[in-house]
Amino acid sequence: MRRDVFQAIADPTRRQIIDLLAHKQLNLNAVADNFSISRPAISKQIKILTQCGLVTITRQGREHYCTANLKKMGEAADWIEKYRVFWTNKLDALGDFLENEK
Repeated sequence: MRRDVFQAIADPTRRQIIDLLAHKQLNLNAVADNFSISRPAISKQIKILTQCGLVTITRQGREHYCTANLKKMGEAADWIEKYRVFWTNKLDALGDFLENEK
């Protein structure tokens, strides 16, 4: 299944994982220690983040370290920005219309 950034950020646990990894690289156990859900559940969430390209995993000895790839968030930001501009223009036009009606 092909996953995208929007699927990743749709889940609050995945957003929290991204927030954690945005500040520093952590091993899988350190990530899991921040949540009250099981380690297999965290592994599943990290797998989804990896499939979306938001997290990369590197192996150092026996440990697997997770790193955030925040450049990938640019896809979502670009899409959102397009609609932010659209709606800002529409709301400005509505404001102008209402002001002229007075």
